[in-house]
Amino acid sequence: MGKDLADRFPEARHTFGAVDEALGVALSRIMWQGPEDELTLTHNAQPAILAHTAAVLAVVAPRLGGIAAAAGHSLGEYSAHVAARSLTVADAGRLVRRRGELMYQAGRERPGAMAAVLGLATSDVEAACAAASTGGVAVAANLNAPDQTVISGDPAAVTRAGEECKARGAKRVVPLKVSGAFHSPLMAPAVDGLREALATAAFRDPEFPVIANASGREVRTGVDARRLLVDQLTAPVRWVACMQAAAALAPGATFVEVGPGAVLAGLLKRIVPGAPSATLGTADEVEKFLA
Repeated sequence: MGKDLADRFPEARHTFGAVDEALGVALSRIMWQGPEDELTLTHNAQPAILAHTAAVLAVVAPRLGGIAAAAGHSLGEYSAHVAARSLTVADAGRLVRRRGELMYQAGRERPGAMAAVLGLATSDVEAACAAASTGGVAVAANLNAPDQTVISGDPAAVTRAGEECKARGAKRVVPLKVSGAFHSPLMAPAVDGLREALATAAFRDPEFPVIANASGREVRTGVDARRLLVDQLTAPVRWVACMQAAAALAPGATFVEVGPGAVLAGLLKRIVPGAPSATLGTADEVEKFLA
C-alpha cells in the first residue's frame, strides 16, 4: 500500500517517513510488507489511509492549481485538513491513530453493527431506522448517495432496520465487517478522548474551505474544525450534502479523488451527474497527471 509512490517520488517517501516518526511506529513497513491482519486493525488502517492520501497530496498539490474546497469521507476529513494546511500531516497522523483506538474501544464497550442499504432513498432508510429503533439504536450513518445509505447501531436494531428497508423496496442490504457502530450514538464513549486529543493539535484556519461531514457545510476556522471533527464521531456522514456544497462553490470545477481507491468518484456520478472527476491514488495515475 503506497510503496509504488514511495519508490518513485521523494515527496511521498518523506511523507511516509513523517507519519512513521509522528507515530513512533514503522507504519510504512506494515503498509508495504504486511501482515494484512495487522494493517487492517483500526488504529493502523486509519493512519495508513491518511498517510497514503497525504503522500499523493505532497506530490500533486503544487500542480492542482486553485483549489476551491476540500472534503473527505469520515477519516478523510482529516486528510482534507492536511490539504488545506489547517493540520500538519504529523498531527493528523497522531489524531487519526488516536481516533481509531477510541473508536475500537467504544465498539468493545458496546458492540454494534453496520449495513449498506442499496437502491432506496435516504428518507425511506431514515423512516425504516425510526421504525426499528424501539429497544435499540438504528440510524442512517453514511449518506453516501441518493440511493446508498449505511445504517449503524445496535446489532438487533440494525437487523430490524434492514428488514424494514427491504419491505420498503431496497434492492439489497449488505452487512459490513466493522468493529463498531461508527457515526452513531454508540460512539459516544470516544467523544471525550477525541476532544482531548484534538485540543493538543495545532489547528490553523484552512487556506480554502473544508466541507464538514457532520454539517455538509464549509469550515473556515480552526476552532470550527475541531468542534466538527468531534461531532463527526456520533453524527452521520452527510456526503451527498458535502458534494453538493462543493459543486455549488465552484460550478464546473473538476473533482479530484486523492488516495487509495475510486469509491468517492463513483459516488460523485450519482450525486452531481456530469461533474468532471479524476482519481489519483497510484504512482501510474500520479505520473500521468503530472505529464
